[in-house]
Amino acid sequence: MSEQDAKRDPNEKRDSKHFIQQAIDADLASGRFSGVFTRFPPEPNGYLHIGHAKSICLNFGLAKEYDGKCNLRFDDTNPTKEETEYVDSIMEDIRWLGFEWDSLHYASDYFEQLYEWAEKLIVEGDAYVCDLTAEETREYRGTLTAPGKNSPYRDRTAKENLDLFRRMRAGEFQDGSRSLRAKIDMASPNINMRDPVMYRILRATHHRTGDKWCIYPTYDWTHGQSDSLEQITFSICTLEFENHRPLYDWYCQKLGIHHPRQIEFAKLKLSTLLIGKRHMLRMVKEGFVKGWDDPRMPTLCGYRRRGYTPESIRNFCADAGIAKFNSTIDIVRLENAVREHLNAVAPRRMAVLDPVKLTITNWPEGKVEMTDAVNNPGDPSEGKRKVAFSGSLLIEREDFREEAPRKFFRLKKGGAVRLRAGYIVDCHDVVKDKEGNVIEILCTYDPDSRSGSDTSGRKVKGTIHWVSAEHAVEVDVRLYDRLFTVENPGDPEEGKTFVDYLNPESLKVVTGYVESELGKAKLGDRVQFERLGYFVVDPDSTEDRIVFNRIVSLRDTWGKMEAKGKTG
Repeated sequence: MSEQDAKRDPNEKRDSKHFIQQAIDADLASGRFSGVFTRFPPEPNGYLHIGHAKSICLNFGLAKEYDGKCNLRFDDTNPTKEETEYVDSIMEDIRWLGFEWDSLHYASDYFEQLYEWAEKLIVEGDAYVCDLTAEETREYRGTLTAPGKNSPYRDRTAKENLDLFRRMRAGEFQDGSRSLRAKIDMASPNINMRDPVMYRILRATHHRTGDKWCIYPTYDWTHGQSDSLEQITFSICTLEFENHRPLYDWYCQKLGIHHPRQIEFAKLKLSTLLIGKRHMLRMVKEGFVKGWDDPRMPTLCGYRRRGYTPESIRNFCADAGIAKFNSTIDIVRLENAVREHLNAVAPRRMAVLDPVKLTITNWPEGKVEMTDAVNNPGDPSEGKRKVAFSGSLLIEREDFREEAPRKFFRLKKGGAVRLRAGYIVDCHDVVKDKEGNVIEILCTYDPDSRSGSDTSGRKVKGTIHWVSAEHAVEVDVRLYDRLFTVENPGDPEEGKTFVDYLNPESLKVVTGYVESELGKAKLGDRVQFERLGYFVVDPDSTEDRIVFNRIVSLRDTWGKMEAKGKTG
């Protein structure tokens, strides 16, 4: 990531408009359209992932920018893969991101109208029933370098085609034995225009229409006509649909119906992620992750459980911009967007994840003092909280060294450090177990060095966090990290699969100790564990024990590791 990218404010208003905005402006100025009406049209055959977030933000964002409307439409044309579970999860994800659709529709709402329009094309000689099998249809289609050849059934009369099509609907033929195809041009350089299939015979129960239909429209036949029926003005798609646009236009022109403008943009592709449904399904089914909402998954429900905020994802999508050419964005940019937002809104709390006992030998026995700790140094309005300080504390094991290098400014034997929101302590001895491991650090405290009212005059370079052993709450902490160790797990070396690049340290579970106030934390609460990272309360939490997920570390530790050649 460039220095300019690192410093860019995602909320900063750009001076220039992207090409889709420019196209909209031109069409509004010319009078082609009088307003902006977009839609987000997912297929309900899986969970939304981070790539969908860009399309959601774009479609809903443009509608808001131009005071227009945006529909949610489920393109439910494949009953064998679609489920109500996915419909519900998609609606939840969109609302979580902060958007609300103007109207909710399903492509299946239009099945009857699509059928009538198909009959219209048959009558006008623009569609025919074909008896070729699916394999034969592929063979006749040709290749990118060789033209296709006409089906032997292409010249049936309109009367015969209409009779066969109606009998297809009536269920007289076996699955896959016939199809309805548009009659365009088998020699077209665009394979999508070589008599594409409009309907196939498929006996499958649909999640909304049940067993009413035994023929189902294809995506290409359904999509543009659904846009037209909803009076969509701008049909915004990802780049893989660019070669489908001539077919989109052909159907609208042949039917003589409202004709939206299709515009394509580049998908959002992030380094280290694998977002193909086939790969994600394998990860879930084979147990590499614990479900679609596993916090390591690139699904929106996974990010929600991980603790990412909708604001940070929207900011990231805005910062990523809209492009016409595919490229890969460094995952660090998404993680930084999360850090930036959480830094502003997450309250600070102290937690110790790898504890070692620190005993203050000159602390009055039984004394507990309530110290004032700042909730958010960047927002004085958040005020302070009371934290119990005692003579028996826990600190991070890595914050102590018996013998330390010159630039180690944390606690060492014979050295001093400030305990955040507490006192300066001086280490004078340690207690070890039989194996020689330090199990207790013995210190004295300087009574004149209390934070906020320090009169000691002492200056120490290091400040570390702590919790009172007596008052700390024991919790489970899940330390999530990147699921893969390489930039592009979807492009494995010869003889390997993405499985070979799974990060064995993508999840570590530890017992942590947090300040007492976090004992009242609720599901979804996000906090910064000071000096450790940002964390969120997981749904697996119970009344007796809280579970925290690490959302993201305070800094990009992977960047440092890669610079030292420790990953991959």
